[in-house]
Amino acid sequence: MIELKPIEVGGKQFLGVQVELPKTKLLAIASDKGYIMCGALDVALLNERLAERQIIAGRAVGVRSLADLLEAPLESVTHQAEKSGIYSGMKGKEALLKMV
Repeated sequence: MIELKPIEVGGKQFLGVQVELPKTKLLAIASDKGYIMCGALDVALLNERLAERQIIAGRAVGVRSLADLLEAPLESVTHQAEKSGIYSGMKGKEALLKMV
């Protein structure tokens, strides 16, 4: 099952995506400029093989819901995210506000 839902953070709108898979979930919350995602996100791939795309993204591990993703500290972020003022340890919701 795939669930899409609007998420508001600091008066700004984002899109939450939850994909139910066998024994796991994929979780992501996106703006027009970037996104945060669960541990399935491969930040190294985005930084190395897809660097020319300049993707703004962050990864949080151990999250089980979109609400968790908002509150969790980011474990890693892309180089482009760092250039936007997003850093490892920042809460997901704080990172999203830098992506608007």
